[in-house]
Amino acid sequence: MFDSDLMVNVVPVQSFSDETLAKEWIKNKREPFILKNFDYGPCLQKWNAEYMMEKVNNKTVKIHVSSKSEMDFINKNFLYRTLPFKELIKRASQNKQTDFFIDENEKYYLRSLGADDRKDVADIQKDYPELSNEIRYPPLFELENFFSSVFRISSAGLRLWTHYDIMDNILIQINGKKRVVLFPPSDVDNLYMKGDKSQVLEIDNPDLSKYPLFAHAKKYECILEAGDVIFIPSLWLHNVISVSFSIGVNVFWKHLDDEFYEKKDVYGNKDLVAAQKAFLFADKAINELNRLPLHYKEFYIKRVIQKFQKNLDDE
Repeated sequence: MFDSDLMVNVVPVQSFSDETLAKEWIKNKREPFILKNFDYGPCLQKWNAEYMMEKVNNKTVKIHVSSKSEMDFINKNFLYRTLPFKELIKRASQNKQTDFFIDENEKYYLRSLGADDRKDVADIQKDYPELSNEIRYPPLFELENFFSSVFRISSAGLRLWTHYDIMDNILIQINGKKRVVLFPPSDVDNLYMKGDKSQVLEIDNPDLSKYPLFAHAKKYECILEAGDVIFIPSLWLHNVISVSFSIGVNVFWKHLDDEFYEKKDVYGNKDLVAAQKAFLFADKAINELNRLPLHYKEFYIKRVIQKFQKNLDDE
């Protein structure tokens, strides 16, 4: 059994006297924090299951449906389905609250999309105009850097896979409760990555015979109540569990210049352009070194790693 309590850090709650201090934290400290008691507008009082079914009653949405509570994007243990928004809310809200996802009943998850999911970025202001004047965002970023706003609606007991995003973002918890577990970018070596996702699904009880380095990962954790917002810096890996039926809004913004982001990335989840090129060059380098006998291959791989490490050490 993995005793995660030995390595858990609590995500701090911040009470910034003005938005300048919050933006300085975001720019310089680059660590998660929670804001409480911000005035998000009438959404906090209105956005329950009954209201949402009544207010958004003629929209069809694409969702994830799974019989498993541990949703796995790498092995795809879920199906994509299309449902009326009203039906999604009805089904998701009827799942009973569980003690950390023991219940294996069908689970529902919405990550909202743009009008054309191949071309349009998700934006609640445009995609859900009937709700757009009922929510306001905390002033933690410059409006010209806004990228997307995404509905996150999920059944009780559903856990999303551990992953990182390339943009800074905030998760606003509007209805229900979530548990958020985060890992700093420096722990990427301990999380057995495949693309932008960790292969370690059961982070509370990991198989350390298969993932021994996970024992060294440094966890940050918090519970988000309705009305809380968490700042998640880019590259911080995070795992989100809906303790109860949840409605949240995820807002992403670009904190780097436009040139660093892929222009046609409507989901905002592709690695930075420079990183994509580096991965491509790395694959080419591996292919070249694979042509050598093993003794030479091992030697030159170590030389290449030394060059990368020296570049980091020189910073």
